[in-house]
Amino acid sequence: MEKKWYIINTVGGQEVKAKASILEQVKLKNLEDNFGEILIPSERVVEVSRGKKKEKDRTFFPGYIFIQMVLTESSWHVVKNTPKVGGFVGKGKPQPVPEDQVIKVTKQVQEGAKSVSVAVTFSVGESISIIDGPFNGFDAVVEEVSEDKMKLKVTVGIFGRPTSVELNFTQVKNLI
Repeated sequence: MEKKWYIINTVGGQEVKAKASILEQVKLKNLEDNFGEILIPSERVVEVSRGKKKEKDRTFFPGYIFIQMVLTESSWHVVKNTPKVGGFVGKGKPQPVPEDQVIKVTKQVQEGAKSVSVAVTFSVGESISIIDGPFNGFDAVVEEVSEDKMKLKVTVGIFGRPTSVELNFTQVKNLI
């Protein structure tokens, strides 16, 4: 039988441990022939926080793993009963991910491996400067940080009134 790609959900932030647990269970149950690659789509980023740089992996889809396998009763049970794994995405029988989608994700992972991107960490209450968009040149204060979406909710003083605006990380810079 042909191996197909499926998406499984995991405990958030525990994708690496879930992958290791699946590999361990597969080996324990002698099902290596039923399983192929297990992919945690991520990229290497350099975070700048309080003036210090730190490299880390940022997952594209937190809480999800792509797994290549032959779907049998025994392989399904291995995945379903593995610690840190919630199960397959979707209702009822797991549906394979279309091949074009898998190619798109693997291409994204390969591009991420080639270039290390920079992620600047912002903190609530921090003063920032807007460098792009209609509020270019304004200073603002960070209200909310959404790292997974790479967006900030900031308060900008417009005509003497505080106005809440949502911006991308790339539209702002730290005032430090």
